[in-house]
Amino acid sequence: MAETSNSPALRVDIISDVVCPWCAVGYNQLAFAARRAGVVLDIHWQPFELNPDMAPEGEDLREHLAAKYGSTAEQSAQVRAQLTELGEALGFTFRFFDGMRIYNTFQAHQLIEWAEERGKGHAMKQALLAAYFTDGQDVSDPRALVEAAETIGLNGAEARAALESGKHTDSVRQREAFWVQQGIRGVPAMVFNGRHLVTGAQGVENYASILEQLGTAEPEFR
Repeated sequence: MAETSNSPALRVDIISDVVCPWCAVGYNQLAFAARRAGVVLDIHWQPFELNPDMAPEGEDLREHLAAKYGSTAEQSAQVRAQLTELGEALGFTFRFFDGMRIYNTFQAHQLIEWAEERGKGHAMKQALLAAYFTDGQDVSDPRALVEAAETIGLNGAEARAALESGKHTDSVRQREAFWVQQGIRGVPAMVFNGRHLVTGAQGVENYASILEQLGTAEPEFR
């Protein structure tokens, strides 16, 4: 996805998952900083599964975070409030709720790749982030995935056929493995111009500084 401008587009590979709230925040912070600075972004979404071995029914999100990170109910509530506030400032709506579940996203990544072949990978990513965090949908459910594809103008029957065929299974696995081999263990992770790695949601001002430095020099970001 590249926005129109007379300036050359800055390639950014964003390694992320559609059930990662900080991925939604980080991208929107970067996009905000880029718009403010007049920098054109050429976004390439790269797959990463936070929970590749998760059961089909998913897990209660709060229980999952408590087991995985040791988060208490109070800490979880604080983070949800923080994310909601950050999202609101950036134009992204988080609607967390009691009983919210987290799911495996392997098919979601396949759908994004399928949409990318049709020039709509970025739109598909945004639709899936909204489907999960705003609309509370199960993004491992093919019906929800097909519906998301239809919301961005893609053919639902073709989307379903692509998922059922498993056509993109191997390529998504290969891309996931590639980024893990590059040392990516958490998301969001952003690679600018193919060589400068920035991890985590950095905030608008930090992204603005990164974009400025990339425009004037070639420092290595870690």
